Amino acid sequence: MIRVTKPEGFGNIQLEEVPIPEINAQQVRVQTDTTLISRGSELFRRYIREEAVSPSIMGYSLTGIVDAVGAEVEDYQIGERVMVVAPHAEYVVAEPEATDGRIVPLLDDVDFEEGTFLPLATSAVAWSDSSGVKAGDTIVVLGQGLVGSLMMQVLQGYNPERIITVDALPLRCELSTKLGADEVINAGEVDPVEAVLGLTKGKGADLVIDCVGGYAGVKSFEQAQDMTRRFGIIQLIALYQQAPLPLHSSKMMSKRLVAGILTDEPRSQIAARALQKIQNNQIRAAEMITHRFHYKDAKDAFDLLWNTPGDALGVLIKWQ
Repeated sequence: MIRVTKPEGFGNIQLEEVPIPEINAQQVRVQTDTTLISRGSELFRRYIREEAVSPSIMGYSLTGIVDAVGAEVEDYQIGERVMVVAPHAEYVVAEPEATDGRIVPLLDDVDFEEGTFLPLATSAVAWSDSSGVKAGDTIVVLGQGLVGSLMMQVLQGYNPERIITVDALPLRCELSTKLGADEVINAGEVDPVEAVLGLTKGKGADLVIDCVGGYAGVKSFEQAQDMTRRFGIIQLIALYQQAPLPLHSSKMMSKRLVAGILTDEPRSQIAARALQKIQNNQIRAAEMITHRFHYKDAKDAFDLLWNTPGDALGVLIKWQ
């Protein structure tokens, strides 16, 4: 079989031929249909590194069909459509007994492409639950990449007064409007802090969620502190900024900072909720897809996301 690998060297995405994996009595094997590239972690934690990266962490959003079932597995059958948290590869192995949502049966009306968004959608639901959001809040979501877009869509279900999104890339701003943001600020054209304060009559937002990963995340975290109202909440989701984040005590006084996920609900239950949101179109995954690449062109897919991030959002690798 073929899998994606990243040997030594910046951006050195390659394909590697290895044996099809065997399974034990408690495992299932899945033949891959589609995988999704998560730009934040797969570029800033893998692609840009000079050292080699283990193929086992090259990707984590995969859908396909169960093609082998261990003797002791009762809940999965050959031919079943599933999502697996697994790397970019033609075949992967999953542990059905785990309760961490690493394998989830797909609903009949959720296709393989939509299903690849489930791992990030599951996190978006967990992040939203942890954010402290309340009905009637004014929310700002900084960044409209995959994570920011999913957060914006999930948060609509919490009945906020309005959701303001911020991004510096025109395509992402356009998609954010299409997918339901009440106000969209293009940070490449206006100062986002001034724009948010203007929209809130100088008060600031009740909740600001920072989804800007990578190098730009250093600046966005400082902006988040400037646009949050007194007694408001800042939630930090983004990672891999490659530098320490500035935390100003004078700006953070009388505000709260939430980092990531603060819920103990089993991830398998959260995944079930997220899958329902994809099914009922609360999460419009299909509309987030901008590119599809055959697995033989996997390097081109990664290079596109690195070299021209303004041209893409959801980038899929097709294995069939």
